Amino acid sequence: MNRRNVLGGAVVAVAVVLAWTASPAAALATLGWLAADPLRFGVALVALAAVRPFLAWPTTLIAVVAGFGYGWAGVPVGAVLLTATAVPPYWLARAGRVRLVNGSRAVERVSSAGGRLVDDAGALRAVAGTRFLPVPADAVSVAAGVSNVGPRAFLAGTAIGEFPWVVAGVAVGVSADRLASEGPGVADPGLLIAFGLAGTLLLAGPLYRAIQSGSADRDGGP
Repeated sequence: MNRRNVLGGAVVAVAVVLAWTASPAAALATLGWLAADPLRFGVALVALAAVRPFLAWPTTLIAVVAGFGYGWAGVPVGAVLLTATAVPPYWLARAGRVRLVNGSRAVERVSSAGGRLVDDAGALRAVAGTRFLPVPADAVSVAAGVSNVGPRAFLAGTAIGEFPWVVAGVAVGVSADRLASEGPGVADPGLLIAFGLAGTLLLAGPLYRAIQSGSADRDGGP
């Protein structure tokens, strides 16, 4: 896959997403044209995953597009790409951690709280649990980087925690009628509640102990 193909795929992917706000039918027609050639569609999908973090688009958009082009076979494709697209915000936060922590009291508090949660729950459980929660995926990536979560735990936790969102996104993409009427978002209240409860159950104990530990540290207690 050469640079020209990736750039062309990125341009098409961006155009499709921007077109959705004006004409879902036109966006679907473009997606249909891309899906007619699996290689062309794959290039556009990889390009979409590459540019997504820099445009702050939701990660589930990738799963929706994968479902449209590949059907249910898009689940593993979406899982890989959702994990990959989470890496840039994580690495940027991890690379700038020392400077950010030393220069910002707010970031220092986030880093400290995240570190306590990771120490109690374990990095894998902490990342996976927060991925289940209906919060911006890039915020989780940045928090993991600032909290000094290791790359292996970050990738594994992201793959596990994003998997339900991948399945939900692919389910939207598989149904062209639903995609045309509801758009590329995954906002079913039942899903949000179910995934949120799963994340809460995974993290409730460690999060409570992390908060208690932070309160004790501020009060000078044991």
